[in-house]
Amino acid sequence: MNDAPENQSADDTVYDMPDPEVEAKPVAAPSEQDVLKDRLLRLQADFDNFRKRSARERSEWQAFANEQLIKELLPVVDHYELGLANAQKNKTPAVVLDGFKLVHEQLIGFLKKQGVTQLAATPGQTFDPHQHEAISHLPSEEFPADAIIAETRRGYKLGDKMIRPLQVVVSSGPASGENGGN
Repeated sequence: MNDAPENQSADDTVYDMPDPEVEAKPVAAPSEQDVLKDRLLRLQADFDNFRKRSARERSEWQAFANEQLIKELLPVVDHYELGLANAQKNKTPAVVLDGFKLVHEQLIGFLKKQGVTQLAATPGQTFDPHQHEAISHLPSEEFPADAIIAETRRGYKLGDKMIRPLQVVVSSGPASGENGGN
């Protein structure tokens, strides 16, 4: 009888014993063919994982190399834009100015092909430390505190990754009228 008494304590453990009438089934040893098939499947899985890992690493290295190239190119784009703005101010002949504009469009087109997007800030926009780098704070009657007054350098993203944040001047709010008087 395997029924536990109702007054059995927690220390008394009842174990079910295997039924002697049920025969234990012997485990058959795997054949050589099964072993080789298992090895082959494992080898194929390992090779597939290696191939995927290699492709992922190659892609990461290409992205890293592209990012470094683009970081080196951005100051060139900045200086080119400054030169273009000065050429427009100094009444450069239209033919020369048009040539500079075409080269600028090619530079920006190349960056877009590589997945680079330009970031721009508008005056009055709220300062975001994830996208903006404040280079100075100035009092402003026109803009509330923590609002962007001006953009000093454009920012860029490569895909979702920030390559260079926007450099901006941020408002510290209205100037206080106190000059240290009594």
